[in-house]
Amino acid sequence: MKHTWFTLFFLTVTMLAMAQKDEKPAYRLFTKDGKSISYGKMLSELQKADVVLFGEQHNDPIAHWMQLELAKDLYQARQKSFAIGAEMFESDVQLVLDEYLSGQAPEKNFEQESRPWPNYATDYRPVVRFAKEQQIPFVATNVPRRYAAMVSAGSLSALEGVSADAKKYIAPLPIVVDMELPGYKSMLAMFGGSTHGNTKSQNIVQAQALKDATMAHFIFEQVKQGRQVLHLNGAYHSDNFEGIGWYVKQTKPDVKVRTITTVLQQDLAKLAEENRGKADFILVVPENMTRTF
Repeated sequence: MKHTWFTLFFLTVTMLAMAQKDEKPAYRLFTKDGKSISYGKMLSELQKADVVLFGEQHNDPIAHWMQLELAKDLYQARQKSFAIGAEMFESDVQLVLDEYLSGQAPEKNFEQESRPWPNYATDYRPVVRFAKEQQIPFVATNVPRRYAAMVSAGSLSALEGVSADAKKYIAPLPIVVDMELPGYKSMLAMFGGSTHGNTKSQNIVQAQALKDATMAHFIFEQVKQGRQVLHLNGAYHSDNFEGIGWYVKQTKPDVKVRTITTVLQQDLAKLAEENRGKADFILVVPENMTRTF
């Protein structure tokens, strides 16, 4: 009898191992501590947040699909108290975005005049169309690139001379940049700079901070109106609880911010050590996943 039970146990384990080996999961979700978590459990946690920052790899189809699914599910729970924001639209195109969402501007004109990213049609159009269908506010949060270019060339002080109209499109001045934040510090080192002196590399980091601060500003404007915000952005803008989230917290420390990041791994069985702690939830995608560009 013992022999029979042992044989059955061995066969069951073997079959399970073979089944797992044959599976080709498109993604797995983990907590920041590396514990596997279901989409449903993650969703229930995100529903409690004021702000959800979804950090993507811009050419990752799984991240874009999950952004759309998450938008649908968060909207289902929040209805009129829900908004979507995106790095992919600059704040000075909000008018044409609103005109399209309200049905005034044709889609063709909107896409011509809103300076969409090259991968807009495949990666962002579905979520914008969903917002239009459900009449969800969609916020263009990123700073217009001309102002980022000004800062990259001449530091944040270059913004002191811009007009009052221009200042409507950026975070309130002055913008404080903490160069000791690990993300900015490593970016500074990447460009060969240091935390001392007014160097070109410092200006580049300040331009990054300008984007983070501006996105945080427009997100918080929605939070003040009682809306939960799902924000789509490159992972670098929210990884390690810095960037956008850091600026939101500087504005109001008790705002509940939750983050998602997207990483690539060869093995999806467990979260790699270097990816732990990057966000509240980590979306792990196979390294060989098809790219959208």
